[in-house]
Amino acid sequence: TADKMLMRLLLVVALAVAAAAAEQRATYIVHMAKSAMPAEYADHGEWYGASLRSVSTGRAAAAKMLYSYDTVLHGFSARLTEQEASDMAGMDGVLAVNPETRYELHTTRTPEFLGLAGSEGLFPQSGTGGDVVVGVLDTGVWPESKSYNDAGLGEVPSSWKGTCMAGADFNSSACNRKLVGARFFNRGYEAAMGPMDTSRESRSPRDDDGHGTHTSSTAAGAAVADADLFGFASGTARGMAPKARVAVYKVCWLGGCFSSDILAGMDAAVADGCGVLSLSLGGGSADYARDSVAIGAFAAMEQNVLVSCSAGNAGPGSATLSNVAPWITTVGAGTLDRDFPAYVQLGNGKNYTGVSLYAGKAPPSTPTTLIYAGNASNSTSGNLCMPGTLSPEKVQGKIVVCDRGISARVQKGFVVRDAGGAGMVLANTAANGQELVADAHLLPAAGVGEKEGAAIKSYIASESKPTATIVVAGTQVDVRPSPLVAAFSSRGPNMITPEILKPDIIGPGVNILAAWTGKAGPTGLAADTRRVNFNIISGTSMSCPHVSGLAALLRSAHPEWSPAAIRSALMTTAYSTYTGGAGAPILDAATGAAATPFDYGAGHVDPTRAVEPGLVYDLGTSDYVDFLCALKYTPNMIAALARSKTYGCAANKTYAVSNLNYPSFSVAYSTANGEAGDSSATTVTHTRTLTNVGAAGTYKVDASVSMSGVTVDVKPTELEFTAAGEKKSYTVSFTAAKSQPSGTAGFGRLVWSDGKHSVASPIAITWT
Repeated sequence: TADKMLMRLLLVVALAVAAAAAEQRATYIVHMAKSAMPAEYADHGEWYGASLRSVSTGRAAAAKMLYSYDTVLHGFSARLTEQEASDMAGMDGVLAVNPETRYELHTTRTPEFLGLAGSEGLFPQSGTGGDVVVGVLDTGVWPESKSYNDAGLGEVPSSWKGTCMAGADFNSSACNRKLVGARFFNRGYEAAMGPMDTSRESRSPRDDDGHGTHTSSTAAGAAVADADLFGFASGTARGMAPKARVAVYKVCWLGGCFSSDILAGMDAAVADGCGVLSLSLGGGSADYARDSVAIGAFAAMEQNVLVSCSAGNAGPGSATLSNVAPWITTVGAGTLDRDFPAYVQLGNGKNYTGVSLYAGKAPPSTPTTLIYAGNASNSTSGNLCMPGTLSPEKVQGKIVVCDRGISARVQKGFVVRDAGGAGMVLANTAANGQELVADAHLLPAAGVGEKEGAAIKSYIASESKPTATIVVAGTQVDVRPSPLVAAFSSRGPNMITPEILKPDIIGPGVNILAAWTGKAGPTGLAADTRRVNFNIISGTSMSCPHVSGLAALLRSAHPEWSPAAIRSALMTTAYSTYTGGAGAPILDAATGAAATPFDYGAGHVDPTRAVEPGLVYDLGTSDYVDFLCALKYTPNMIAALARSKTYGCAANKTYAVSNLNYPSFSVAYSTANGEAGDSSATTVTHTRTLTNVGAAGTYKVDASVSMSGVTVDVKPTELEFTAAGEKKSYTVSFTAAKSQPSGTAGFGRLVWSDGKHSVASPIAITWT
């Protein structure tokens, strides 16, 4: 019958759809055990190719290899079906087969703010000092920027093995003695997203976005006089390590940053000879054995390369961190002591302070009618000024108050302008609190905090004819208090390993001036036709290269230090209270209250103290392997991370995460051990070892925790060092008198001091 025929047809179609879905390919990263290569293969590439062919034989389309890796991992990436991936995982010599992850970017005054101005004598800038290469994995580079001027630099070090890849609108001659290398990696991106639109992005190291130019010039850009954005933040722009070399690895594109490309970039960067890698990107948190950035960073660490990553822009919510592996230096964001004030003057005489980088035609000096976007739209989300939601007849010639959220801040201004509005007040909501981020708006506009926004909206609701005037006031410096922890900066606790406190540190990440691309306007929106040499943007993407550049400075001053020693020096000399502020704690921009180590880690970076820390907490590959053993990693999981030699976990050895020689302390009590209020005491002991990197001296300890019912006991309380390189160990026992409700947290600080040096570690105590 017709019904039966239809049912059969539908069944055939369903089976065909299911078969097609089963054959759909995605990118996988295949980790191979290098030592397991059968003798019949001449090299690993031949083995990888044969392994790949073996799982796709007989299929309509053969599996395609994207990259072969040899430095940060042994293996390859390929387009596989689910079945092929499963078959591959069962083959001899295969350690792991992980699906690709998509990562996203975490998007002049900082040398003065960090105390670097006039401190050149602390950091050698010749010989080895200028030979540190900072590798930046990002959106590429705009090589014509003056930030890559190589005047005064010596020849490129003979140890450098990188190259300058030619491509669309990018010649190999674009590199010089400052910009020593440029590569691009797009196979994973195009395999996942299809062929790129070459009218919108360049198949080359050319930076069409601006983000990569901004981050690389922040880390190690040359000094450029008379830099500014439309007259704002004028002065000399320079990177943190202005004499270091820069190498860029373009791994981020319009569709995101794909882990197969990121690993290829890291593979090349380590092999090329970079001493520091800077990655202002992230993709949430994942187990270390499945986190491509963590995997690449482990191999970099094994080869003495420090990896600095942004913490993420998902704050102020808790447990929002990216890049939490303990061998990565994880960087949050703080504010500078510089601001760009703008004032919203209401018709009732009230005046509210906000921020703006608007530099176009002067706004009207006479009061202009003020309207709330929610009252000028038929959309339920009209208050957010989303495209197409405003009624032109209601906003024509008026200043429109838009709520922050969902769409880009500057895009809301485009919506207001296109609807005929004369200006915009951008009001924060509870998600952003009082944090103000300045933007180069295309119409008169000011961003205001949540409290100011509420007051302005209340005025509109109570006044029959509300009016306002916007005044943009330029650049203001010596703003206090500063720094604040940026509201957007991602926060702890670390959800992968709560016993490792993250972020490690914060650095300048709000309203940062640095070099920019000639392909995009300062807002990054297609409708913005303005072109600038420098731009002001915010994000942990900006704080990360600050720390990357400072790490390069420390490496130039102490080439013998390991990546862990450099991070330790930055962390133990950081500050968590305001200098000259009677010990007042650093504040959180989101709440106005005191921030905690879950927000800032060890504190705000202080490079002039970091160059001479006195003592460091050092770590090497075997220490991190012991940490993985404590996490119950299998031999294959460890082998996928640690490749310098074969490691294993000894059956007769006790491993503990609390024994990792980290420069901070995180104690995670479990409420599973007793109900809240349980009076049974619980003690957790941490073991640490300090290495003397200064003169002989006797250090005494001071430790305290701001939580009643918790005691801290350090043994011994005094450490005497007689020579550089000497090591001394101690234990810290944290005892909780009784269990607390899940989510309870307390904080403290442990400091070793010899009267000259203060070697400080943050303490975080939580119940989970």
